[in-house]
Amino acid sequence: MFEILSKKLLGIFDGIRNRGILTTEIIDKTIREIRVSLLEADVALSVVKSFTSNLKEKLNGEEIIKSTSPEQTINKYVYDEMVNLLGVNNITVKNGAILMCGLQGSGKTTTSAKLANILQKKHNKGVLLVSLDTTRPAAIDQLRKLAKNNSLEFFENSENSPISIAKQAVKVSKNFDITVFDTAGRMYVDDNLMNELAELKNIITPREIFLVIDSMMGQDALKTAISFNEAINGLSGLIMTRIDGDNRGGACLSAKSVTNCQIRYLGMGEKIDDIEDFYPERIASRIMDNGDIISLVEKVMEENVSTEIVKSKEFNMNDMEKHLKQLEKLGGIGGFLKFIPGMGRMKDMLKESAIDNDFIKNQVAIIRSMTKRERTTPRILNASRRRRIAAGCGKPVSEVNKLIKQFEGLKNMMSKMEKGNGNPRSIMNILGK
Repeated sequence: MFEILSKKLLGIFDGIRNRGILTTEIIDKTIREIRVSLLEADVALSVVKSFTSNLKEKLNGEEIIKSTSPEQTINKYVYDEMVNLLGVNNITVKNGAILMCGLQGSGKTTTSAKLANILQKKHNKGVLLVSLDTTRPAAIDQLRKLAKNNSLEFFENSENSPISIAKQAVKVSKNFDITVFDTAGRMYVDDNLMNELAELKNIITPREIFLVIDSMMGQDALKTAISFNEAINGLSGLIMTRIDGDNRGGACLSAKSVTNCQIRYLGMGEKIDDIEDFYPERIASRIMDNGDIISLVEKVMEENVSTEIVKSKEFNMNDMEKHLKQLEKLGGIGGFLKFIPGMGRMKDMLKESAIDNDFIKNQVAIIRSMTKRERTTPRILNASRRRRIAAGCGKPVSEVNKLIKQFEGLKNMMSKMEKGNGNPRSIMNILGK
């Protein structure tokens, strides 16, 4: 997400890197380029105007003009405006009922299960899932299956109308901290949908009402959000889904300003853990290529990823396999690097290295085709052994050679890091060999 905008902004900052003093000319030119970048990222026009106007007003201050570092100064103020644009940090969910609403196809049912999972797993809440979607075939079965596969409580009943199910579920919801009600969606906003939601709202009396919107819809998603907010009168938050498929991010950046409703969660992928709390500061930091180390540390802790460091002299193929498997828990190499400061400028290098979702699996397959001795003593991997390993894992010898070269490069880099001479860029150099 935000790939287009981030790349454009980095290019703008690079263009003023060697300029000695921040002048009015540089400010005006930079703001024009930022305005174009925001529009190309599908940010709402009204939001772009407000963003650039606020930015220009701050940069034209007398003290700022005298700055000797134009790139750092503009970077800082763009970051501040990004945070203001994205809204506030509000990850606390009130105990009680949560009413989930949205259009059909927005990923509402899957998101309901994801939300229940993160509330139970990360926030230690007792959660009950209730399906009120009786209009879409297999919707109830879908939520039931998601609950069963992920150790979540699901409300079983024999009623066949959303109103009847809601009335029954409210009676047992008192036994749980939070009850997530998944409602039916429509292909578009209509009176029947809104009347049903209004009636359900009166029965359930939710503490939170979340609207699930598909970020791939761009500005149309925000029009939907405005319609729901006006009709329901009480939306407490937005959940943006499929953000991994939206490389512009305009809807996400515009959501708070356009709908006057705060984003609470971001959803990506189909796995139950593919959801995260919304932190404006962290999102802005990723856009500005400043990394997100806090989120990375949290993810490491959540996934129980080992942070044990092996000395370079002892490092062997078994250790490399362990590190690859741990990396897989963090979403692969791409998922890991997005949290690291300065990696935005290396995305093209990452693509050239042909590192995709199968990269780690292929590496592990090669290592597992080695004998125990070959794994612990990689220096014995001569040409004949490499041919045998290639045949065993169904990969060309060139792939085996590439892995060994990466292993040697990683071991060398670890040796330098032990001495305090590590260079993060060398990670990309190793992967690209």
